[in-house]
Amino acid sequence: MAGTVTHDSPPGAGGPQGRPLIVTEDAGLLDDLLRLCAAAGATPEVHHGLPERRGGWETAPLVLVGDDAARRVRGAARRRGVVLVGRDQDDSGIWRRAIEIGADHVLVLPDGEQWLVDRIADVAEGVGRPALTVGVIGGRGGAGASTLACALAVTSAREGLRTLLVDADPLGGGLDVLLGGETAEGLRWPAFAASRGRVGGGALEESLPELHSLRVLSWDRGDCVAVPPQAVRAVLAAARRRGGAVVVDLPRRVDEGVAEALAQIDLGLLVVPAELRAVAAAARVASAVGMVLRDLRVAVRGPYAPGLDDREVARLLNLPLAGEVPVDSALRRSGEGRTPPGAVARGPLARFCTAFWERALIEAAAA
Repeated sequence: MAGTVTHDSPPGAGGPQGRPLIVTEDAGLLDDLLRLCAAAGATPEVHHGLPERRGGWETAPLVLVGDDAARRVRGAARRRGVVLVGRDQDDSGIWRRAIEIGADHVLVLPDGEQWLVDRIADVAEGVGRPALTVGVIGGRGGAGASTLACALAVTSAREGLRTLLVDADPLGGGLDVLLGGETAEGLRWPAFAASRGRVGGGALEESLPELHSLRVLSWDRGDCVAVPPQAVRAVLAAARRRGGAVVVDLPRRVDEGVAEALAQIDLGLLVVPAELRAVAAAARVASAVGMVLRDLRVAVRGPYAPGLDDREVARLLNLPLAGEVPVDSALRRSGEGRTPPGAVARGPLARFCTAFWERALIEAAAA
């Protein structure tokens, strides 16, 4: 059994990492709470009553009060982030005691254990505003979506944002190759195929290859070409909890795994070459993607066919125009894997990406 008394977020969410506080003398309940803290990767502070040192009760990011200790903390200062935890499913009086101590949530074990693990993990990770998550998808094959996705990620990292680039297209050849890091140490998608429930954001970030000041989740050279939708959901949720920016390179098909990715994307960019056949193909992609992703915009890539410009392409697709994606001649000169897309800060592609992030971050802050 679990229930909410109020809906305020606990203090410390989005702030520095902190240790949850456990207040109980019930040995069995304490064992359960210590087990759940361990599952969430947190080391709690434990007391039988109110902490004697000044500030312990007030500053803990999350306080778990055993039902046995409710009377002993009744006079404590009211604060957010207090959870009253019991083990008697038939005790209706727990709600009265929760109100007496100002708890904002009531939890009776073993029900609600996953909720509590997630809550503890949130404060252990210092969860704040989720990452601005951008999906990039080609209107047709060879549209340049992977190049733009890499350039957006490289630019974001250069601007100082914590950045994760996710390769959601198992048949695309690997974004680590495009970034020149196919031999870099770190985990690839197949390592997360069995992921369920919650994946630790910090552990995910540390396990991935670091290339050009950003983290990359790509595919290896093995036979695995798909991971279960539950794994996609868990991994992307973990990436978003770390904040900053997440860029997802999407395939043009929409299966269950791609649908899970689209559900966590804030803004999508459909890359469309300015050709009539490409526009026709992109219309089909937009129709499928638009069923899941509400904010989809078109990024047009030249050269332009007669009678077309970027505004006309956007009009034909009935999508907002994100802008014209320029061709970066530095990529052609350098060859694959030497200069990653967007690495030349004064290049046209990097300037496009910088302007995109400036607008997108302002929009996200105002939302």
